Amino acid sequence: MDVRLPRLGEGADSGIVSTVFVKEGDHVAKDQPVLELESEKAVASIPAPAAGVVARVFVKEGDELKVGALIISLSENGGGPSPAEEAKVRIDATVGDEMPETAAIDVHVEEPPVEVPVRAPAASSAAQFPLVHPAGAPAPASPSIRKIGRELGIDLHRVRGSERGGRIVMADLRAYVQKIQQIALQERAAQRVTPAGAPERALPVRVDFSKWGPIQEKKLTLLRKAIAGKMVESWTTVPHVTQFDEADVTACLALRKKYAAKYQAKGGHLTLTTFVLRTLAGVLKSHPTFNASLDEAAGTLILKDYYHIGIAVDTPEGLIVPVLRNVDQKSMLELSTELADLAEKTRQRKIALDQMQGGSFTVSNQGGIGSAHFTPIINTPEVAILGLGRGAAKAVLRDAKSAQRTMVPLALSYDHRVNDGADAARFMVDLVEALEEFKEADVRI
Repeated sequence: MDVRLPRLGEGADSGIVSTVFVKEGDHVAKDQPVLELESEKAVASIPAPAAGVVARVFVKEGDELKVGALIISLSENGGGPSPAEEAKVRIDATVGDEMPETAAIDVHVEEPPVEVPVRAPAASSAAQFPLVHPAGAPAPASPSIRKIGRELGIDLHRVRGSERGGRIVMADLRAYVQKIQQIALQERAAQRVTPAGAPERALPVRVDFSKWGPIQEKKLTLLRKAIAGKMVESWTTVPHVTQFDEADVTACLALRKKYAAKYQAKGGHLTLTTFVLRTLAGVLKSHPTFNASLDEAAGTLILKDYYHIGIAVDTPEGLIVPVLRNVDQKSMLELSTELADLAEKTRQRKIALDQMQGGSFTVSNQGGIGSAHFTPIINTPEVAILGLGRGAAKAVLRDAKSAQRTMVPLALSYDHRVNDGADAARFMVDLVEALEEFKEADVRI
C-alpha cells in the first residue's frame, strides 16, 4: 500500500522532511512514526497507517512535501513492491496547488496502466527553460514518459534527465514542473496589485555582494519564511498604532519572591508573565473590542467570549506563538504550570499545530532578554498585542514622597480600524491599575 502525507492541520498543507526513521526492509507497526516533518512552526511525527514491511522510501531529509505526497510503500509479505506498485508513479501534491488545469492520464506501458494526475504547467513559464536536448531528435525517454509529456504539454527537450546519457525519468518531470511553478508564482507576485490599486513592489534583483568582500549565504528555514510572510501581511494590511505606558510592578515582584518556592514545589514557575496573564483576562472582559477579530468581507467585528492568549516564545529557529487557552478560568498555579510546559515544548519544536491556533490576544515579553521599549506587530487576525520590556528601578513620587520602584515599560499595538486612541488609552490605564493593585489572595496556594 502507498502511504501519503496526510493533512497536517488547519491551514497547513506542506512541510520539509527533517528526519526519516525507516529504510527499505524495515518492519513497522501501525502508528509507528516513519518520519518527522517540519511544517511552518511545528515539527510533527507522521505515523504509519498500518503495519507492514517498508518496500520503498520515496523521500529523503530536506525534501519539501505537500499534502498527498507519496512517502513510503508498505508490503504485507515483506517482499518488494509488485509490478503494479512499481508502475504507479505520480507527479503528486508536491507539485502544488498553483498550476491551472488538472489532467488524469492512463499511460499504457508493458506494466499495468499508470494513473498520473498532474497539474499542467503554463507554456509561458516553460519557454524560460533552454533546450538541453537537440530539437531535431527525440528526447531520451521511454515511450511512457514521452506520452506523459505529450498529454501534459511538456517539451521533453527542455527537461534535464538524471539517468545515464541524460535519460529522462518520472522524477525529472516532477522536478521540471516544480521549477515551472516557482517561476509562475514569482511572475504572479510581481504582477499583483494592492487593495488601493497601486502595483506591489516587484521581486528585488539579486545583488552579488561577494564583489565587495567575503560573504556567507544561509538558506531561510521554513519557519523563518513563515514568520516573514506573516509579518509582511500584518504590517501591510493593518494600520498599526502603539500606545506606550509603564507599570509599577514592585508589589507583583514581592509576591513572586514570597510564593516562588511554593509554586516550584508544585511544578509551577511563577513569573511576571503569569501576573500579566491573570490581569489581562479581566481587562479584556472590560474592553472586548481588543479581544476580537475584524471580518472585512462581512463588515462585522467578531467579539470573542473566550480568552485564549498567545505567548511569543523565542526559539533558536525563530519566534513561535503557542496559545494558552481559557486564561480567565485558570488559577495562578495552573497558569504558571501550563505556561512553563507550553514554552518548553515550543522551544523543543514539539508543539502541535492546534496549540498555535485560535488565539484572541497575544503577549510578547522581551524583559528577560534585556530589551526595554519596542513596538510589537499584531498577530493577525487578532487586533491587538501587548509588549513587555525590561523592568528598571526608578525614583517614583508616591504620596508626595520619592520611593524606588520597579517600573516595566508596556506597549500596546492595536488595529486602528477597530479601536481608537482613546480606547487604547483606557485599556492601558485599566491594565496598569490592575497590575499595581494585584491582590495577594490570587497568588496564594
